[in-house]
Amino acid sequence: MNTRFLVASALAAAIAIPAAASAQAPAKAPEFKAEKCYGVSKAGKNDCASAGNNSCGGTARRDADPAAWVYVPVGMCERITGGSMTPKKA
Repeated sequence: MNTRFLVASALAAAIAIPAAASAQAPAKAPEFKAEKCYGVSKAGKNDCASAGNNSCGGTARRDADPAAWVYVPVGMCERITGGSMTPKKA
């Protein structure tokens, strides 16, 4: 029974560690000329955050979180309803 538990634990750790590590990283900068646009991402689809309840890519807990941002092409953020070039308090 201990051998099964050990093998199952090792397998679970091998699967969980890479997924957890990748979820905490900010998004890579896009290849196009981009700017950060705050307040327009869907929950779980942000590229990163400035501060608050989420730390990095894919961790926003609600739609249009004013502290979370996504990369958009330069000049587009001010054209999006609710988009802001600076973070706002949630």
